Formats: sequence, C-alpha cells, structure tokens
Amino acid sequence: MDYNKLFAEEIVKNTDGALSLESIMGLVEKPKFDGQGDLAFPCFSLAKIHGKAPHLIAGELAGRIKHTVFENIVAVGPYVNCFLKKSVVSKDTLQTILEERAAYGVSDIGQGRNITIDFSSPNIAKPFSMGHLRSTVIGNSLAKIVEKVGYKAVGINHLGDWGTQFGKLIVAYKKWGDDAAVKENPIPELLALYIKFHEEAKDDPGLEDDARKWFWQLENGDLEAEELWTWFKDESLKEFSKIYELLEVDFDSYAGEAFYNDKMAATIELLKSKELLTESQGAEVVDLTEEGLPPFLIRKSDGATLYGTRDLTAALYRKENYHFAKSLYVVGQEQTLHFRQLKLVLKKMGYDWSDNMEHIPFGFILKDGKKMSTRKGKVVLLDQVLKDVIELAEKNIEERNPALANKAETARMVGVGAVIFHDLKTERQNNVEFSLEAMLRFEGTTGPYVQYTHARACSILRKSGMTAEEITAVGLDDSYSWEVIKDLIAFPEMIQKSFEQSEPSVIARYAIELAQDFNKYYSHVKVLEDDEHLEGRLALVFSVTVVLKESLRLLGIHAPDEM
Repeated sequence: MDYNKLFAEEIVKNTDGALSLESIMGLVEKPKFDGQGDLAFPCFSLAKIHGKAPHLIAGELAGRIKHTVFENIVAVGPYVNCFLKKSVVSKDTLQTILEERAAYGVSDIGQGRNITIDFSSPNIAKPFSMGHLRSTVIGNSLAKIVEKVGYKAVGINHLGDWGTQFGKLIVAYKKWGDDAAVKENPIPELLALYIKFHEEAKDDPGLEDDARKWFWQLENGDLEAEELWTWFKDESLKEFSKIYELLEVDFDSYAGEAFYNDKMAATIELLKSKELLTESQGAEVVDLTEEGLPPFLIRKSDGATLYGTRDLTAALYRKENYHFAKSLYVVGQEQTLHFRQLKLVLKKMGYDWSDNMEHIPFGFILKDGKKMSTRKGKVVLLDQVLKDVIELAEKNIEERNPALANKAETARMVGVGAVIFHDLKTERQNNVEFSLEAMLRFEGTTGPYVQYTHARACSILRKSGMTAEEITAVGLDDSYSWEVIKDLIAFPEMIQKSFEQSEPSVIARYAIELAQDFNKYYSHVKVLEDDEHLEGRLALVFSVTVVLKESLRLLGIHAPDEM
C-alpha cells in the first residue's frame, strides 16, 4: 500500500479538494525526527488559499483526519504529522513482499514501450579502461530500472569504430608495429603504438597529415586500410566481450559509428530539403545562433562527415526502427553541448520526438585526483582491475569463511559487485576516486557490506528451518523492526525516484540504509526466539533478503546466499 498516497487522499477529502491529490502528494514529506511521526504535510499552501495562519489550518485538519492505519494525527506548528499503526502496517507490508517477492516494486508506467539506451560505447583498438566503466555500469543499471517500471530497454553499444584516430593507428602500425607482437597481444600493443604516435607527433607534425591521408583512404575504400581497420575492430570486440561477460552486461545492438557510413547521405539530403544547411568557412553547418549555441558541423570543407552527422543519423535510425518513447545517452558530461545541439537540430527538422531524447551525463573516474587519459598513457585497465579485485575477494572469503563452498564463484560475485557498487553509490554527475581497497571493505558503504548483510539474513532463515512458504506475516511494533519496515515500504518509491532522475545511486544508497537498519535490528533483537512474534520476525528477515537482492540486481550485482 502507498501510505503517502493514502495520507494525501485523506487530506484532499478533509479540505474539500482545495489542492489536487498530485499537489498534496508532492508536499507530503518524512519528518526530520522519528518522534515527530512517519509522514508530515506542511499547511502553507492551504493557508494561502484560505487566508489563514498555517498553524491554525494544521490544528483544524489534524482533528478531522481518521483512518484505520493511522495511530495518531497531530498538529506540530504549521505541519500535520501522521503516525502509522505499526502492527497493521508492518503486517500488510510483510505480507505483500511474501506474496510478490522479486516483483515487489514493479509498476506499469512504461506500458511496454521502448527506451533506447546508448551506453558503454568504447573506442575500438584501445583497451577497455576504468574510464569506460561508468557509462557501462550506469547504462546497464538504467536498463534494469526502466524494465522494472514497465518499459522495454533497448541497449545500444555505439562503438567508436570510425574517425581520424584510425588514420593515426594505421600510421603508427606501419611505422613501428611488430606483426608478431601485435598478433600475440593485440590491444596492449595497439595502445602502445597509439601513445607513441602522439609522443612522436609533438616533434613531427607531418605525422598528423599522414594520419589524415590514411583515414581519407579508409573512408574511400582503400583495401589495405579496410583490412587493418577490420582487424583492429575484431580483436577489440574479442577483448571487450571478456569484460562484458564478467560484468554480465549485454546489448541489443553493437551498431557503432561505421554502421551509419552509408546512411549519412540521406540525412544530409534531408537537411538540405528543409533548408537548414548553411556554409561556414567552406564547411556545411546548421546555424544555431538564434539559440545562442555554436553551429552544428555536418560536413567539413574536404567533404568528411563528423560524429555529429553520425549521431543525427543514428537518432533518425533509432526512432524509425525502435519507435522509442525515450532515448537515453549515457555519455560523459563533457558532451553536454553536443547533445543540446543535436536535439535542437532535430527540433529544427520538425521532429518533436527529440524532446524525449535525454543526455545522461556523469563525472570522471579519477586516479590520484586526476582524469585518466588513454592518449597520455595514464590509464588503469578494467580487465586487470577485475582480476585483482576477484583475487582479493577470494583471499578475504578464505580468511572469513574457509569452509564456504563455491568460493571462486562467490569471489567473482563479490569482486565484480564491489567495483560496480563503488561506482553506482556515487551520484552519477560526481567524480569517483579509484580505490581497490575502498571497494572491497566488508564494513561501511560498500557492495560487500550489502552482500554480506543479505547472506547474514539468508543464514538466519536457514537456521530457522522454515521456508518462505511456511512463514505467515505477523504485525510487529517494536522500534527496531519499525525502522526496517519503513525502509521496505520505501522501496517502490526509490525505484520510481531512480527512474525519474536516471540515477542508480538512489537505489545503491537505499540498499546501504536498509542493510544498516537491518544489522542494527539483528544486534538488538533475538530473531529466532520461540514466541508469538517469531513468524513476524522471520517474515521481516525474508523481506529484507528479497529487497536487498532485488536492489543489487537493479544495479547489476549478484547477492550470494553465503559469504
């Protein structure tokens, strides 16, 4: 049951509809202190309507509201505070979770419509670094969240498989590449060549001209250039697939920049037909001066297209093929201007659906406070991080629980989960400092802490000897269980909030709070004591396992039953 909505409905009923249900629900809040109740409504809006002091409105309203799930309604200054009836609400909440299990919190907001999510999108011929982690795990989590609220997620890996960097790589490979070394260890060798190109180009600007020539040859179907490009791409995808397999991330499409090569001419013709193309210093652009933005470059003076042309073409292709209700781009915050321009160009073309395109920006992963850079060689490779973190997790598990079965599989869940959680617990627009040690702590605000709490709750259920089917929800009214119950009630609201804000950190922080409140409960209450509340306590423990597991799943993380 949505108690916020119930409280709001009672306020509407007792104020003769002075404010809409939606308005009141937007005003209902949680009191700052536990002793002030469970829900609160500020009466300032009603005071303006009735021309009366807020505290007088609150006093009158508090005296009129009655409901079987409300223990008490009191006026505190300008607020109407509501105390829920713990035994009734706890029983109802636990019974709901016992029945719905993993479906708890599901809604039908999306009505089965598509949301395309452009995420991960690494550049081929470069290693998959920690810098690519954020887009990958944020996008993967958003795909799970949108499906939880009734949409169909369409995951798109818009690979960086075109552009002048391939001209640079071809030059570097032909000048300094060793065939055997590259075949033996493709990605590290190609990275070393890419870095060497930029170092050498500082003293030899002619290398940049050579790179442009080779990319021009690639664009114009040169056989040698195409063969090298195809090889770089195939080797990269083999390496990327190992990472995606470990992270358990998959996509519906790997259509990258090159996919749109034969589709851009139609886009350019469309722009021409709508009289949106103008010339600027020999290049073709869409003028955005009226909107206070720089021009959107469509074609350079030498006829070359740019990633803006590709993104425009990709947006048209995705709308036509996926009929999306929304289109999300999980791309770093440095691309904010580009996506503003992209949406404006589509709007000028007469496509109002561009309003449903949204850039989901995020901050950097930092190492020692500095942004990682592939070009400068300051990069931490994700596959190595995942290997290291799984190895460390296995050592930790060996020390804590040497008799544990399936240690290797549990270590993989804990290690990979630690990396993902360390990223997603941070609000996406903030930067994340890379720290292997901080990720793997079993205490504090970490993935292993939440996973261990889930495993602890599973252990209590095993010791009880009762299955979920045998447990009956019983009302609980002690203060420690009430904190956990309130967390459980909030789960559907947290899903809704994370969806509306495209913010997985809402769920990650929620999981931490639920884990902390459950551990506090466990340390103060004898869960397995044989009395009339035993089944109620076991129902609470089971509900915690359900909601923690589902919270972690929405983040792309497993919840082991034992650790």
